[in-house]
Amino acid sequence: EREREREMASMKSNNLSEAYPMNCGNGLYSYAKNSSVQKSVSDNAKLLLNEAIAEKLDIKDLSVSKTFRIADLGCSAGPNTFFVVQNILEGVELKYQSQGLNSPTPEFQVFFNDHSSNDFNTLFRSLPIDKQYYVAGVPGSFYSRLFPRASLHFVHSSFALHWLSKVPKEVVDRSSPAWNKGRIHYSNAGEEVTKAYSTQYAKDVDCFLHARAQEVVCGGLMVVIVPVRPNKVPHEDITNVMFDILGSCFMDMAKKGVVEEEKVDSFNIPIYYASTQELEAAIYRNGYFTIERMESLPHVIAQDNPSKAKLFALNIRAGMDAMIKEHFTHEIMDELFDSYCKKLEEAFSISYSGKSINIFVLLKRKID
Repeated sequence: EREREREMASMKSNNLSEAYPMNCGNGLYSYAKNSSVQKSVSDNAKLLLNEAIAEKLDIKDLSVSKTFRIADLGCSAGPNTFFVVQNILEGVELKYQSQGLNSPTPEFQVFFNDHSSNDFNTLFRSLPIDKQYYVAGVPGSFYSRLFPRASLHFVHSSFALHWLSKVPKEVVDRSSPAWNKGRIHYSNAGEEVTKAYSTQYAKDVDCFLHARAQEVVCGGLMVVIVPVRPNKVPHEDITNVMFDILGSCFMDMAKKGVVEEEKVDSFNIPIYYASTQELEAAIYRNGYFTIERMESLPHVIAQDNPSKAKLFALNIRAGMDAMIKEHFTHEIMDELFDSYCKKLEEAFSISYSGKSINIFVLLKRKID
């Protein structure tokens, strides 16, 4: 009965989940052109990924299948997803060769998943010409079931799980104690706002893990790379402050009459930086996976990089362009991000350093 309830909750999550696509195409402000930060983190995780496959993937148990199935959840429009997939393929091939098994290396099928509003056209047009795998796009929220039971051998998700399925309803409800008036995020907001975000995160990650538990074969692996908040570090001490700065740019525009203040009050960024403890608790609560490895990854933008503010601003714009345009209008974008970049430069000039970290989490599906 409990299993059935969780399944229904997962299906409900899919129906209610909101889509926040990255900026499409290959233009100046596209995600494809402004995701170097994410790629650098994935590059830093390559060794850990190879070690995970070499040490934790039990291919003898999986060799009965002639097809090795990989899913990248939250793939966006590329090209980072292609680099990750190639790393996984090479690791699995090396594993087979090192084992000296009689069975040949299996064929590979790769599923690229993101919301249906994702720019799959750009993704498929950018596929490597020499790819050695079969491709399928899978539209839908990863907070629900996407694949048949026990059909995946390896799941990867990078820079995606900190996005909530939706903005907590309390923070846009004028009658709620958690109404987040004048702010666009929970950083430096009241305790009620932070609680609304953390509660939504707990529900979402429970749905994510439950769905994957049904889809991953016993003994299969899942790698999640996600920005988090170190345990005991206050929310206001991390990268969330960057959203405070963006919020102040919106309020400046509201004071000048460029946007309506009520529009700012009803706009909230659906991102939550969980603590490592919160993530661990969710995994233990789920009960279907063992934590094989959890390790922090190095920062990828040097503190003394003179282009740091511009890189950060472009990265944020690529990720939130569609969301901001939908809520406000495309006409404000250049003014908004010019102001944002200038304020970031000021913040970085006084040696501001957020305390968020990116972590590599390796999970293994338990044997039923």
